[in-house]
Amino acid sequence: MSGQQLMREIGRSGVVASAVGLGTWAIGGWMWGGTDEAESIAAIQASLDAGVTLIDTAPAYGLGRSEEIVGKALKGRRDKAVIATKCGLVWHTDKGKHFFDQDRKPVHRYLGRDAILYEVEESLRRLRTDHIDLYITHWQDPTTPIEETMRALEELKAAGKIRAIGASNVSAAELETYISVGGLDAIQERFSMVDREIEADLLPLTRPNGISTLSYSSLALGLLSGTVGPDRAFSGDDQRRDNPRFSISNREKAMAFAAAIGPVAGKHGASVAQIVIAWTLAQPGVTFALCGARNPAQALDNARAGTIRLDPDDHSAIDAAIATKLTAMDR
Repeated sequence: MSGQQLMREIGRSGVVASAVGLGTWAIGGWMWGGTDEAESIAAIQASLDAGVTLIDTAPAYGLGRSEEIVGKALKGRRDKAVIATKCGLVWHTDKGKHFFDQDRKPVHRYLGRDAILYEVEESLRRLRTDHIDLYITHWQDPTTPIEETMRALEELKAAGKIRAIGASNVSAAELETYISVGGLDAIQERFSMVDREIEADLLPLTRPNGISTLSYSSLALGLLSGTVGPDRAFSGDDQRRDNPRFSISNREKAMAFAAAIGPVAGKHGASVAQIVIAWTLAQPGVTFALCGARNPAQALDNARAGTIRLDPDDHSAIDAAIATKLTAMDR
């Protein structure tokens, strides 16, 4: 059954967004073999036209490149979008803990107040906006107390520069600290049919505390889309090129899974990827599903998932296919 675009509130913030969100990591180009700016802008605008209001980005996606593209795409349409971006991966200072190098620049995990106040201004400039709807700590910083980080974020919220607060890539202990400090509206974590660890440690904490969960890599970097077969080649700095998850064997299993849920997709007049996203949004505690798109066709395909409502028979068929086709997938 299909309906209107599914909309949900981010925690208890009062900010409402489409349950399907557009993830823009690939749009930044880094680790995805480059980017086409015109196609990326068209993808963002096609998402908005299809009712997808949640646009997720981060400074680290191409050292500001993704945010800049999002800002260009939303020119004259800012009121149609709910922007989520992040802080905590910095290259303007060597404070914190070194994480990786990008374009020969060292990137550190640092969530001190000084960096957060600097970063938010940079993001607002790149995004061409005066406020960020959901501001997320991208990766956690072991050198800064969470209490200091949250005080800085609450300061930005009081000033009207951000509307809701999130944390990403957290441990259960870190999440418990965020909850004890108060004010957390959302977490953003990897979750998919083949990455379900948060069901055991994080979701039992978020659900009773009214904290939303944004899943990223909902299609497992495209592996579960039904379009990445064993003959697919990855080039350049595409992270999937040397990723064991994308072994020939795993891609064969993923295609077998896609064939197994083909009847469910046919019943809804949907693609395999749309069914996977709809399943993700139906999981207890998962509020939003972030899905990457690099062109309008991909964006529209993802958006359609937000209108699909799976029934109990669909879930039974999908869960059986997961159990028989995906559980043996190599890691």
